[in-house]
Amino acid sequence: MLAVGSPFTSLHTSSSCNALLRELQQIWNDIGESEADKDRMLLELEMECLEVYRRKVEEAANAKARLHQSVALKEAEVATLMAALGELSSPSQIEKRSKTLKEKLASVTPLVEELMKKKEERLKQFADIKAQIEKFSVEISGYSNHLNDHMNISTLSLEETDLSLRKLNEYQTHICTLQKEKSDRLHKVLEHVSEVHSLCGVLGLDFSQTVSEVHPSLERTSVEQATNISNRTLEGLEHTILTLKTERKTRIQKLKDILTSLFELWNLMDSSHDEKRKFSRITSIMRVSETEVTEPGLLSTETIEQASAEVERLTQLKAGRMKQLVLKRRSELEEICRMAHIEADPSTAPEKSNALIDSGLLDPSELLANIEVQIVKVKEEATSRKEVMDRVDRWLSACEEEKWLEEYNQDENRYNAGRGSHVNLKRAERARVTVSKIPAIVDNLINRTLAWEDERKTMFLYDGARLVAILEDYKLSRQQREEEKRRHRDQKKLQDMLLTEKEAMYGSKPSPRRSNSFRKTNGYRANGNGSMTPTPRRNSVGGATPEILTPRSYSGRQNGYFKEMRRLSTTPLNFVAMSRDDTMSYASIYEGSDTGSPPQS
Repeated sequence: MLAVGSPFTSLHTSSSCNALLRELQQIWNDIGESEADKDRMLLELEMECLEVYRRKVEEAANAKARLHQSVALKEAEVATLMAALGELSSPSQIEKRSKTLKEKLASVTPLVEELMKKKEERLKQFADIKAQIEKFSVEISGYSNHLNDHMNISTLSLEETDLSLRKLNEYQTHICTLQKEKSDRLHKVLEHVSEVHSLCGVLGLDFSQTVSEVHPSLERTSVEQATNISNRTLEGLEHTILTLKTERKTRIQKLKDILTSLFELWNLMDSSHDEKRKFSRITSIMRVSETEVTEPGLLSTETIEQASAEVERLTQLKAGRMKQLVLKRRSELEEICRMAHIEADPSTAPEKSNALIDSGLLDPSELLANIEVQIVKVKEEATSRKEVMDRVDRWLSACEEEKWLEEYNQDENRYNAGRGSHVNLKRAERARVTVSKIPAIVDNLINRTLAWEDERKTMFLYDGARLVAILEDYKLSRQQREEEKRRHRDQKKLQDMLLTEKEAMYGSKPSPRRSNSFRKTNGYRANGNGSMTPTPRRNSVGGATPEILTPRSYSGRQNGYFKEMRRLSTTPLNFVAMSRDDTMSYASIYEGSDTGSPPQS
């Protein structure tokens, strides 16, 4: 039985229940209910009250369970969100701050809402980063799946488990890497496009069409516009550049070949400066390297066709002037041979060439080609003869000095204190030193010439004569001249002895003084350097002094050279009677020529 004064009810409720119970008992008394019926109805009433209490307890327990579950779910959600966002707060701190379930639920709900908002913001950041990474990856690779090639990035969605700042920083770092790679690729693409533009300009090709074949976006000139920077585009540009460089090299070589022919035709045809000036722009290609050819249109097909047309025009013009060209090139060949002292090939002599051309027996172009071959051979031979020819020039220079010294020594007024006499004295000293080296020069030249002949198994010809024979003849004539000089000295001594005996027997007879009007000039003439050069003169007393023949006097008269040498070697020295003054004058001249010292009185 539930007592009226139960502690589970309030005082007011207990009073109300007691009053109602008394009222019910009064009603039952008035009705006349028995005690058994009263007890039965009171028991039913008590059972109904317990059922109400039980139902209320169950409802309260269910409400508590639901609250506890809600709090647990909220706390789990908080933990999940914190883990995803990388937060450090834990639900235990919330439990410490709250006591009842409703308080816990009231404190967790705002935290969940705050974390959900933060998660949405973080997801938006990740979504933006993903979009940027995908964009850069597609631009770099040209494929949409390039993202996984750079970094293993899972698809970002609302179920993303790692939304921490650490992960966000990793993605941002990867974006920076992709941005740098994009910048580098864009810079490289622009460099390649610029090089393609330069090469197309030089070759005269359409730049837009060339780059469009690689990728249409490359035709745009603005950097802000989308430009494809994929690997395929870079490889296409590199291949295009290689192709254009190969074409440039081919055209340069072709143009050089054309210009070589053009230069030859200009030289053959004596083209005017105005005709050459038309092609001055393309002739510069012969003086620069391949990488320095940057002028627009310089290697275009139009330019090459113009040069080819000019070569064709000059070739046709050359056909009409072939005879003159043959004679001109033959003259050039003869000039080269003359400078190198080589005999020209007589098969292309002017008279023979004219006869062959006029008779029609030989094509003038073949004759011209033959002359060109001869010119090349003569130049090669002149190059191989250079060392020997330098020694020949040194020998001839020494011979010239010897000739000058002889003329100087034969001048009886060489010691007069005239203008330029000191200059001639110094030159004479230098000339004596040079002349003293002539035998060694000749011997060395003979040895070098023989070595040259042994090396090439052929004779060294100088203007058609063997150089060794010329040098041997020169040595022989020099020896004969030395012997002639010794005979001069012996006969001079004999003449002096006869004059001395004659004066001793008959006395000396003074010779009349010559007047100034018949006095000889000093025999000097001014040369270009201010010194006085003696004029050539012959002082012979009854005979001629032998002359040393050099290759210059030898050239053109090879057949008469040996006759001249025999004549000089057998020429007698016939002295005639002379006065004492003439004898002493000759003696002083001869003595000066022999020793180079002033005459003794």
